[in-house]
Amino acid sequence: MGRGKVELKRIENSTSRQVTFSKRRNGLLKKAFELSILCDAEVALLIFSPTGRAYQFASHDMDRTIFRYRNEVGLIGSDDQLGSRSMEFWRNEIDELKRTVDSMETKLKHLGGEDISTLGTKELKHLERQLKIGVERIRSKKRRIISEHINMLKRKQKALQEENSRLQKRLHELNNANINISSGSLESNTCNVFQQSRILHDGISGL
Repeated sequence: MGRGKVELKRIENSTSRQVTFSKRRNGLLKKAFELSILCDAEVALLIFSPTGRAYQFASHDMDRTIFRYRNEVGLIGSDDQLGSRSMEFWRNEIDELKRTVDSMETKLKHLGGEDISTLGTKELKHLERQLKIGVERIRSKKRRIISEHINMLKRKQKALQEENSRLQKRLHELNNANINISSGSLESNTCNVFQQSRILHDGISGL
């Protein structure tokens, strides 16, 4: 049974929308790569997420492919226009990066308990949740490390016990061997004394 048609309309749920975007974006990038390899095509693909993040694939140099496209469709302007647009683009990128850095530094300070006097109840609750999650992750990591360390110590203890048992067995065998040697020497000495006594007795009797 074939799959039913999927109605193409905006996905209202933000989580589902993000998941769908990620899956289809990866599929589209993969298809672009396969097309360039299988058909020796010059492919350039640009994707901007709803949050403004850019994703791209280019089988050749992206700028060269874009220039080729602009030339094909008659969009080539003067070098000054291109340079002006390029500078404006990079200025916007730099400003965006600065805003991102400032935002991350502010969040980092808040997590460290700094500059929180301006935060409202909602922001403080959100910060508290983040800290609780962070603490729980740290505790979980700590428990995992301690558990791994305990298991390692147990393995070492077992190995030492086995080595100790092996040495005790070896020592016992050596002690038994020494006892047997001593017993054999004593029996030999006793026999020699008895023989000497017998010879001396026979000599006296002969006199």
